[in-house]
Amino acid sequence: MAKSILDQLASSLGHRDEKPNIDLAVKIAKSGNREQVNELLSALSSKKGDVRHDAIKVLYEIGERKPGMISGHVKEFLQALKHKDNRMKWSAMTALSSISKAEPQLLVPYLVDIVNAMDEGSVITRDHGIYILSNLATIKKLHKDCMELLLEQIEKAPVNQVPMYAEKTAEVISPPYVKRFLGVLAKRSDVLEIPSKANRIEKLIRQFKPSLNG
Repeated sequence: MAKSILDQLASSLGHRDEKPNIDLAVKIAKSGNREQVNELLSALSSKKGDVRHDAIKVLYEIGERKPGMISGHVKEFLQALKHKDNRMKWSAMTALSSISKAEPQLLVPYLVDIVNAMDEGSVITRDHGIYILSNLATIKKLHKDCMELLLEQIEKAPVNQVPMYAEKTAEVISPPYVKRFLGVLAKRSDVLEIPSKANRIEKLIRQFKPSLNG
């Protein structure tokens, strides 16, 4: 008899590493077996932390490879985003980030939930929130709101995160926001004092400054 999907999770196999979970995600993504996805989704409410963690790991790894297999389950990931377990929160945001790359319109109704989770969450949660905001910024009716939120995140981000947040913002920025974007970057003197990070910020400034004179 075929092994249950839950029996194939790292914790069930006695592994402390993530390899069995990644291998399982690759196998499910390749097979397109949605029943197995549903079994993993059911495990998100398990009382056992290691089972929850393994299940959501497999789900977001599936999402990285084949987002359409998890895109119909936005509400389940939003529920996990409110979990008291921090690993469930950032893992759920990772899954939502994968969905936003392929079908950003599915997350439009949940922008407030995503921003709230970013404000309350860990660095990983915020990082994936930035990916989501940049993907949602490609939707015309959300562009203005997402640009405001992205600029706000750059203003208050920890030093280490600023270059990546700025680069993701630069990918989707439109002309009306360039001046403010450059102003926000110029104010982050704490980032500009660190050579490796300053190089990335200065590259963006050089890229966008000519457009102000154009």
